[in-house]
Amino acid sequence: MTGFPGIASHVILVRPTGFGHDPETAESNSFQQDVDDLELLDHAAVEFDGLLEALRQAGIGFTVLDPMDRSAPNAVFPNNWFSTHDDGSVVLYPMYTASRRLERDPDMARTLEREGFASTRTLDISAWEHEGRILEGTGSLVLDRVHKIAYACLSDRTSEQAVKDWCDHFDYIPITFTATFDGSFQGPAVYHTNVVMAIGTHFAVVSFDAMPFPAERQEVKEELEKSGRTVIPISVEQMHNFVGNMLELRAAKGDKHFIFLSETAFLSLIPEQRLKLQEHAQLVPVSIPTIETVGGGSVRCMLAENFLAKR
Repeated sequence: MTGFPGIASHVILVRPTGFGHDPETAESNSFQQDVDDLELLDHAAVEFDGLLEALRQAGIGFTVLDPMDRSAPNAVFPNNWFSTHDDGSVVLYPMYTASRRLERDPDMARTLEREGFASTRTLDISAWEHEGRILEGTGSLVLDRVHKIAYACLSDRTSEQAVKDWCDHFDYIPITFTATFDGSFQGPAVYHTNVVMAIGTHFAVVSFDAMPFPAERQEVKEELEKSGRTVIPISVEQMHNFVGNMLELRAAKGDKHFIFLSETAFLSLIPEQRLKLQEHAQLVPVSIPTIETVGGGSVRCMLAENFLAKR
């Protein structure tokens, strides 16, 4: 365990070789747009390389993998189908759509071992998808790894039973809630929890306005405050601009911390929010407009934290 538990200094990314609009996932993610762009793949590749350069400049370690299915349109968002843990576990998750199930590498632990990391076990819970127990990795679960609390907004991509079963296995406390795209009771559910909220060492960003049930808003707020974090509320509009989709990382050497987010999210922050975040870490905005618009995910979705030890 490092001096900064729960904050990774290394991430895993997957190249967007088949990036494009996916009508299957778009049904539950209204952020996705089908744009007419003949150079779509080139634009996505440039944005991906820009993120790699930002990581390199910050001193964050990274591993870049090719997708299992080179034509997978969402492969650039690998944090949904696997997660790593500091006990050496690699977890493979049940995905909602058939197109995303093709992204999974059943030998991910061995793949990471070849990249120089030590894995002690693979926990493959992907078969849950055949029973309707869907849980899309750290898209579905926003983890407070210090206090062992798993926050999850329920949707087609995040089933309550799957959250409970995962928490039972890892000895986490589940906190589930409803979040909608417009904050109303009738609005469509937000597809992933990491769009609604992000948790860092000393801060939490969360869109309470997207949560229509007052009791659930209160429970999330109280738990975050109880953890000692500065809670920074964001609006539904800011959630739509991916402000909730940020990730704190630390440099592999030294103790400098960074908050990676998209340029869209950075420009959506009001000065007070920006100042509060900068009290805890340096903000690193990355321009990924094509990936955000067509893929419906942002910087955090592109970064799968790697907590495995070096071999």
